[in-house]
Amino acid sequence: MRKFLLLGAVALLASAGLARADAPTSVELRQTGLDLVNGSFGGIRAVVAAKGDVKTLESPAKAIARFAALMPGLFPKGSDAGTKAKPEIWSDMDGFVKAAAGLGAASTKLAELAKAGDAEGVEAQVKLVGAACAACHNAYRAK
Repeated sequence: MRKFLLLGAVALLASAGLARADAPTSVELRQTGLDLVNGSFGGIRAVVAAKGDVKTLESPAKAIARFAALMPGLFPKGSDAGTKAKPEIWSDMDGFVKAAAGLGAASTKLAELAKAGDAEGVEAQVKLVGAACAACHNAYRAK
């Protein structure tokens, strides 16, 4: 499943690059990244619900953590038009950076637990990653 998601993401990004000569905007980059985070987290939750091999979740959890570290840089001032981002992202950038770091830390811990094969720990940590996502959405994303 992980290989399928990775291949699909690579194909999507490669085809997008071929279709346009200009660089993608920060809005396009963050929306693509957030879509990939959403898909990765959905896959993680599916494996946990199915009582699957949690060791396979290390890479998608690391990917979420890496994107969380990049996320604040993808919200430059003036990149709010046509998005669901609340103005609070820009007026409270310190809080947004902290929320992104919280997602990164929760996802890093999830990757560590997955690598160790700790199914119970992974199940508990998935809830904390979900809570980190929800906290950021509640504060910084319009409904």
